[in-house]
Amino acid sequence: MFKTSILVLLSFLNFANSQNWIRSGYWYSGSEFPVSHINSRLFTHLVCAFAYINSSTYEIYIKVSDEPYMSTFTETVTSKNPSAKTLLSIWAGEANSVGEENSSMFFDMINQSSHRTSFIESSIVAARRHGFMGLDLSYVLPTTPANMANMGSFFTEWREAINLEPRKYDTPPLILTMGAMYSPVMDSLIYPVDDIKRNCDWVHMRSFDYHTSSKDRFTGAHAALYDPSSNLNTDYGINEWIRRGLPAKKLVVGLPYHGYAWTLVNSDDYAIGAPAKGMALTKDGSVSYRYLKWQLNYHGVKPVFNSTYVGNYCKIGSSWISFDDVEAIKTKVSYAKEKGLLGYNVFQIPNDDMDWILSTTAQEEANNQENKQQLLVIVLSATLAAMILVSATICFMKRKSIILKGKAVWSKRNKYTNQQGFTFAQIATATDNFSSENKLGEGGFGPVYKGELQNRLQIAVKRLSKGSKQGIEELKNELALTARLQHFNLVKVLGICTEREEQMLIYEYMPNGSLDKYLFDPVKSLCLDWQKRVQIIDGITQGLLYLQVYSVVTIIHRDLKASNILLDKEMKPKISDFGIAKVFEKDENAASTRRIIGTYGYIPPEYVKGGVYSRKYDVYSFGVLLLQIISGKKTSSLYGLQKNLNLLEHAYELWKKDSSMDFMDPMLDDSSSTCKMKRCMQVALLCVQERWEDRPSMLEVSSMLKNETENLPAPNMPAFSTCKRSDGEKICDLMEVCSASMLTITQEMPR
Repeated sequence: MFKTSILVLLSFLNFANSQNWIRSGYWYSGSEFPVSHINSRLFTHLVCAFAYINSSTYEIYIKVSDEPYMSTFTETVTSKNPSAKTLLSIWAGEANSVGEENSSMFFDMINQSSHRTSFIESSIVAARRHGFMGLDLSYVLPTTPANMANMGSFFTEWREAINLEPRKYDTPPLILTMGAMYSPVMDSLIYPVDDIKRNCDWVHMRSFDYHTSSKDRFTGAHAALYDPSSNLNTDYGINEWIRRGLPAKKLVVGLPYHGYAWTLVNSDDYAIGAPAKGMALTKDGSVSYRYLKWQLNYHGVKPVFNSTYVGNYCKIGSSWISFDDVEAIKTKVSYAKEKGLLGYNVFQIPNDDMDWILSTTAQEEANNQENKQQLLVIVLSATLAAMILVSATICFMKRKSIILKGKAVWSKRNKYTNQQGFTFAQIATATDNFSSENKLGEGGFGPVYKGELQNRLQIAVKRLSKGSKQGIEELKNELALTARLQHFNLVKVLGICTEREEQMLIYEYMPNGSLDKYLFDPVKSLCLDWQKRVQIIDGITQGLLYLQVYSVVTIIHRDLKASNILLDKEMKPKISDFGIAKVFEKDENAASTRRIIGTYGYIPPEYVKGGVYSRKYDVYSFGVLLLQIISGKKTSSLYGLQKNLNLLEHAYELWKKDSSMDFMDPMLDDSSSTCKMKRCMQVALLCVQERWEDRPSMLEVSSMLKNETENLPAPNMPAFSTCKRSDGEKICDLMEVCSASMLTITQEMPR
């Protein structure tokens, strides 16, 4: 009996160990969430998305804008978790966000042998070149029987190529996975389950988006584990995959970190299945968990957990939102363990809350389930369990020691690992020996040059002038900050050059220059229609939101102005120049300085008068910039009938008279956007209020601009008004100081 118990227990433990529970997660390059901020210790596998299929050669390619992230993805992820494995995901689904019809290209590819070879060979090369340990195909829909037969052949050839790959890299064969729909059967069409089973390591189930507010005119559980009224649920799909021949141990269930928001027809009727009239909160109705948690906290709403469907929902005003909170995540992970699945997959990880509550919950629940299984075995044989616990303790201590040593090694790595070192010769060649024709401008630090590297990548080079005292401090500050910052709406520092006592920073080149060249030029402003201006406003908002909320530390830019907003080839904005940016410590709301630095017209009154900078500094500058974007007007001019009002006063007077449209740039003739323009103007006026305590936070600003149905408070009189405030304090003298010249260059001002 004792021997039998030992065999039962050992076989159980061997089975448990063979499971290699997967904790996977997708990072999408379009999410704008820095790779360096991923808590990779919470995952065993991280999937980098997406590479795409070339419509001519059928080889896979990575967008130029994504290359810097993908080339360093594995190194960045494993710096926190050396055991984590990374996969490169190839998009093969329906039209993506930029309209690339990869679905049709995918089937064109698999239906011809030579095209399949091009795809397979290029995928392996791309994975090895960028340091990935596996490949993932997302998300192919089942189509015609002929396509599915060719798809089976394709998977067989792909696996054979991976297994036959020369071992010159001295690494195991690449992992091969597939992202598929929640069920193997869609509209009478079926995936080639046997071929997938034979060749794929596992399948990432898309067990969400069953109901979305963009297509359904009723509220629905978008990621239901169960649904008593339909087959649109995860449990049905898993059982169907298993019934069709795919083992449970090759299924990885999807955990969505997003939900969908509906606008209710009747706000009193908010059960699942209630009538709805469309999307809410965002343009497409999708809501990240991170943003949703802020909404819940802001409105003081507690979500409801529905145990029938296994999901959460809440109501905010007339908006109804379906999503997965902690309770749903726990239940789904527990279900996956009990069902014998291989693990779970998160889509997508940047949507998690700032403290990683969902990923931590999923990890802990998986561990709890494992502990319960082990406890069952322990009950069968207490004596043997004690022996195993002792052995497990020794193994754990050894493993912990190895991990600690590994962390110590990684901690010694240069903190600027993402910064490439360039030689002086490289930069001199790229800029034609710093020719005057390539000079883009000059600041207190020194000149900036345009250049082109040998790989045809265009760059901008900031070169510190000899003897510059102010510049070297700014340059050091910029390097220290930008090494920690990664966001689509921040200009990237590609590297540095310190040869020959030079101090140079190398940036990505912005072909359309700075925003001020378009706003204040009657000819160029024609290029900025309302849609482009909305795109610019949204980009600046997201960049500032990242700096103040989502970054490793809170950053106050301290010189946000139109000339520091650079535009890429698609006119998308990126914030530049962090030389005088200020880092805020945790729980620090305001601080003071003896050294006043900034640009007249953009700096708030509390900073001008007393050197006090707060978390609302950038909010003020953003408000001024927002007024300029919608009006095309400068801060250095006076307005009104008497030409005696500054830009802020002029905007405030017109808003009070309900004449906001008179403030708008005459180049904008889109009458359909009137409401949006007025809302932007009101948000801007809230940002430039006299007292910094009255201004909204950047998180609130973002919400105000996104949610066009949210009621806005009336703004108080703006800063630097020539009339008296309600408390009677005159600020005319201050106005004279700040409006006399309204300089557009950075200067120090004595207190």
